[in-house]
Amino acid sequence: MTLKTNGARRYRRMKYSFFLTATIMTLLLLISCYEPSPLYGKWADNIGNDITFISDGTFVAHIMDDETEKSELYQGTYTVIENTLVFSVTGGASTNTEWDIRGAMLFCTFTDKNKVTKKLTLYHVSK
Repeated sequence: MTLKTNGARRYRRMKYSFFLTATIMTLLLLISCYEPSPLYGKWADNIGNDITFISDGTFVAHIMDDETEKSELYQGTYTVIENTLVFSVTGGASTNTEWDIRGAMLFCTFTDKNKVTKKLTLYHVSK
């Protein structure tokens, strides 16, 4: 009877070890496949425009108003669909723009509260 008991214990330990190893390997595979968005972080130019993309899907932007020459604050959510960036400003409308990152520069457009579309070339400042 002890041989059967030892064999059953060994089988359970082997089964547990296999399950544990498979679980760890699956988690490592999932973690290694994660690639953060290249948009995350703060982007700015020398004029005073800046956009900060946060990993939870929100953004904060300071866009210069050409008429008043002051920075306007915009906040809301953003969505990325391939090369289209959708800004949904809190209390405002949504804006779609194509975006491209070349090196450390982000190229996109932003429509401000006056419905003026601005072409932006922003440099990656921080993550």
